[in-house]
Amino acid sequence: MQLILLQKVVNLGGLGDKVNVKPGYGRNFLIPYGKAVPATAENIAAFEAKRAEYEAKANAILAEAEARKAKLEGQAVTIKANASTEGKLFGSVGPRDIAEAFTAAGLPLEKGEVVMGEGPLRRTGEFDIEVRLHADVQTAVKVVVEADA
Repeated sequence: MQLILLQKVVNLGGLGDKVNVKPGYGRNFLIPYGKAVPATAENIAAFEAKRAEYEAKANAILAEAEARKAKLEGQAVTIKANASTEGKLFGSVGPRDIAEAFTAAGLPLEKGEVVMGEGPLRRTGEFDIEVRLHADVQTAVKVVVEADA
């Protein structure tokens, strides 16, 4: 399936790139989320006519992500969780918990922006968590998991 990307997509391409993807990825993710359109003659012409508008929108989104990165850089949040005396959690701390803690601290963060490559946190301690705000903008934040008294 050939598509034209309307924004930068990680590991796929940038704005205006014509890419070949599997049909399910295109139909179920890229097209419904407004990240791409089918590469038909009409869509190619429409894209070229609105290219400047799409680039301006992409630059605005990138600038907003950079501003959010500046606010998040070096920030830390503490999450209380039920834990055993050895420090093992009863349950885990996942992306949703981290996003909610930062949002409660006044730094809005979405669950999908929290990247936890090694899975949810299952022990108490201090962890560096990657936050990907945009395809080109990422930063690390500290999450301290403490035992609930």
